[in-house]
Amino acid sequence: MKLFAPMYQRAIAWSRHPHAPRLLAGLSFIEAIIFPVPPEAMLAPMSLSQPKRALWFATLSLAASMAGAVVGYLLGHYAFELMKPAFEALGMMDAIQHGIDTVRTKMEESPWAVFWLLVAGGFAPIPMKVFTWASGVVGVPWVPYLAAMAIGRGKRVYLIAIAIRLGGERAERALQRYIEPIGWGASAVLLVAGCYLGYRAWAG
Repeated sequence: MKLFAPMYQRAIAWSRHPHAPRLLAGLSFIEAIIFPVPPEAMLAPMSLSQPKRALWFATLSLAASMAGAVVGYLLGHYAFELMKPAFEALGMMDAIQHGIDTVRTKMEESPWAVFWLLVAGGFAPIPMKVFTWASGVVGVPWVPYLAAMAIGRGKRVYLIAIAIRLGGERAERALQRYIEPIGWGASAVLLVAGCYLGYRAWAG
């Protein structure tokens, strides 16, 4: 069953829209809260079509992601219980709960232990929304939280923009060709990580 390729094709179509920068910002914002498609899927073809603006597109995506990270944090802090049924319906509850357990464990060490966790998480195939909601639920201090979000997401979007600018059409074709195994591979990693964290929490 193809799941990620249709979403990727939709993002490709958005990238060719006259208002593509606004759509990229909107996608980056909502992805940090709930949407399943990462903004890189739209950032890549936009950078390919206008290489000289690739870094600007990455900056725009990062700024919108940061705004979404703030909203996701506030929702996690103030509205998590209210949103639980929606997360369960979307199949996101287990991932978010494991994220909460992981962030809470790191918070017991120090807020800066959470910082390094979130920096690493920003470059992992774990959806950003898992960490934004989990951080809000646990109450991670704002300074390490925002710094980690900026670094973790920033290195992703800027690396994508630079890679597309240097690699050109070959890089974009490779992304389109392998989006399905990449998507399912990321989901498998998330599932394994969730099971491992759940086992650790149960064993501990």
